[in-house]
Amino acid sequence: MCSLVLGFQEIEKTQLLLVGGKGLHLGELSKMEGIQVPEGFCVTTAGFQKAIEQNESYHALLDQLIMLKAEDRDQIGEISRKIRQLIMEAEIPSDVGKAVSHSLTRFGEEHAYAVRSSATAEDLPHASFAGQQDTYLNIIGKEAILQHISKCWASLFTDRAVIYRMQNGFDHRHVYLAVIVQRMVFPQASGVLFTADPLTSNRKLLSIDASFGLGEALVCGLVSADCYQVQEGQIVDKKIATKKLAIYGRKEGGTRTQQIDPALQKTQTLTDQQILQLARIGRRIEASFGCPQDIEWCLVDDTFFIVQSRPITTLYPIPEASDQENHVYISVGHQQMMTDPIKPLGLSFFLLTTPAPMREAGGRLFVDVTNRLASPDSRNTLLTAMEQHDPLMKDALMNIMERGDFIKSLPNDHQASSPARGHTDIRAQFENSPSIVSDLIARSQTSIEEAKQNIQTKSGSDLFDFIREDLQELKKILFDPQSSAVFMAAMNASSWINEKMNEWLGEKNAADTLSQSVPNNITSEMGLALMDVADVIRPYPEVIEYLRNVKEDHFLDELVSLEGGQETQDAIYAYLNQYGMRCAGEIDITRTRWIEKPLALVPMILGNIKNFEPNAGKRKFEQGRQEALEKEQELLERLKQLPDGEQKAIETKRMIDLIRNFIGYREYPKYGMISRYFVYKQALLKEAERLVEAGVMQESEDIYYLTFEELHEVVRTNKRADQIIRKRKDEYKHFEKLTPPRVITSDGEIIAGRYKRENLPANAIAGLPVSSGVIEGRARVIVKMEDADLKEGDILVTAFTDPGWTPLFVSIKGLITEVGGLMTHGAVIAREYGVPAVVGVENATKRIKDGQRIRVNGTEGYVELL
Repeated sequence: MCSLVLGFQEIEKTQLLLVGGKGLHLGELSKMEGIQVPEGFCVTTAGFQKAIEQNESYHALLDQLIMLKAEDRDQIGEISRKIRQLIMEAEIPSDVGKAVSHSLTRFGEEHAYAVRSSATAEDLPHASFAGQQDTYLNIIGKEAILQHISKCWASLFTDRAVIYRMQNGFDHRHVYLAVIVQRMVFPQASGVLFTADPLTSNRKLLSIDASFGLGEALVCGLVSADCYQVQEGQIVDKKIATKKLAIYGRKEGGTRTQQIDPALQKTQTLTDQQILQLARIGRRIEASFGCPQDIEWCLVDDTFFIVQSRPITTLYPIPEASDQENHVYISVGHQQMMTDPIKPLGLSFFLLTTPAPMREAGGRLFVDVTNRLASPDSRNTLLTAMEQHDPLMKDALMNIMERGDFIKSLPNDHQASSPARGHTDIRAQFENSPSIVSDLIARSQTSIEEAKQNIQTKSGSDLFDFIREDLQELKKILFDPQSSAVFMAAMNASSWINEKMNEWLGEKNAADTLSQSVPNNITSEMGLALMDVADVIRPYPEVIEYLRNVKEDHFLDELVSLEGGQETQDAIYAYLNQYGMRCAGEIDITRTRWIEKPLALVPMILGNIKNFEPNAGKRKFEQGRQEALEKEQELLERLKQLPDGEQKAIETKRMIDLIRNFIGYREYPKYGMISRYFVYKQALLKEAERLVEAGVMQESEDIYYLTFEELHEVVRTNKRADQIIRKRKDEYKHFEKLTPPRVITSDGEIIAGRYKRENLPANAIAGLPVSSGVIEGRARVIVKMEDADLKEGDILVTAFTDPGWTPLFVSIKGLITEVGGLMTHGAVIAREYGVPAVVGVENATKRIKDGQRIRVNGTEGYVELL
């Protein structure tokens, strides 16, 4: 039989489901040497279950609550209120009352107690549930304490707690409440201690908030607190607040709010000695729990009492290093325009594809750039590249370098600049030969076809050996110096054009118009090709009506019975044969491809039918080509009027040709990589089906939660990996809620970059200008591509756009993303389609409201909220 009441010292580490998160941590704290915890006991979840188990009305209401979603606020409010009322009116079971009475006799019934909720789903590593259930202070007498135990039980169903559980995927039926009954202490000061800085996530910087009286004043927001920061045993910062009020306990029970003597309002709450003593206590608690802690403390007669400690759940995990040195990591996701977490199989494929020194953290990859920052030559090359990729990242790296002491300087390596010189040499050899791009594409396509053929005969360990070997071929293609030189030549030419045209003609971002409708851009062709699919379907109203209502992925099979169905099926299959291996978030091999879920294309096809006239794709391309041609002629004519104009025009024409011939190829290497990934994926899913048939795995897609090597081991041994798969699925759910930083250090500190911009209009948000033009329109804030419902003229606002988003670009008049740079995917395609774009707009999806009227200035780099 479960205990109804446990003293703190009796609580075991395994009893989370009996005492809840807060109870479990108080049990551990009370056993730590040198840590003072006010004594008390825990009314376990067994008592709560006894109180509700026979209550049919409670269970009926709970069944109704389970059917609701977090958005159903009114219904949640009504049902939750009824459940709270039922719990409050129910009699506390007599054996629970006796157990509480016995414990009070032991600790002293005459004392005042804090009565606090402790849910089984709170103070967990991935969900704190902070402040979701209720706490009552200074409660005196058995009857009052029993009444407040009922109130705590009822607070499991406050609206905020119910909605928080829904948002975090907790089942109401499996969350129970224990209640802490703890001796009140009457402190002269109290507050919160974070063993990692909650603002920057720096694990070495400890932060203390302190104010007079009970901590309730701080929690309620009644007072501003002093803030002290301690690093490596030294106080590094102090902010002393004006503290006008404090809450104190009353002898007869309850609390009172009191004015603080004006002479004391601006005094330091804790002495320097007390600050350092508290910091040492915090570090001891952190070491015992094994992760950064959010700790509530009280100071009574020069003794610190700890009343709660929970993990800080908002910190981004630190990439693991093999030494104790300082490291700097930059986000791969921000450069690849895909900041969602990647499943373990996807992470291991990306790691097998890249030679860069990468580390995983929070389901994302980070490059360790410490050595590159240490040497002046490689640092300059890295910072120049970051200027193109993500200026906020560059600014963050500059911030670290300006500290001067975080990274040890190395002598110049003199290697960093050689690739750029190499590109220039190669450029001279091929700049008059556009056929180089078609040769590179043909070579890659032949290699992919060979891989497709050869993989057919492979299975078991042979398949894994083949993939490992074939990845070497992929790397050869991806990192072919000639391939890199082609798009580097175009990127350098774009920079040259922008710089020189501004200097010579006062023309800003001239390369944007010159980049429209270039040949060989596989990604922009993909968007236009979907407009051609819409043209095939447009004449057949029966097919359009059918597509409006399809819900299943086998819809293509049923099309042929309709007039125009065969033509539609042929057009969609032809599109999928060319582009079906793509999808949003495509660098993760585990993501569902369009060919696996063709339904994802239907809303975009219907949008194209609604928004465009026939042949709009071809007209759009031709219009962009004409605009680029006219811009070229205009620039050359104007240059010829200048001193030394003929020579300037010749050099400019050479650069324009480089852009037109080669910038389209910028998108091809990734297309080749994704095509090959899909070949591997199909073969691995066949292996997964064999594992499912053999009873080794529950479902095929479970392989996504194993690394490449782990999966090979399962295939080789036929041993189940259920435990690790379950653990990884839980971790992935947690990772989905995290926002990855652009730059993070080995201290866990997140370094933010800033735009240095003056004279922004009122109500404007700064970003990076990547595609010229100014456009006004309706903001469509879209988090998931499949939720997109765009009308022509809308402005797309989203976190990131990788190539899988391209089919949406044909419908939009402007683009805003939270990540990106001059040469990331969204910027390249926006320029080619002539769509004004601003990227790197921090928190754009939260700061801009769906449906809001906005103006995008893609020339100057800001967004105005109209």
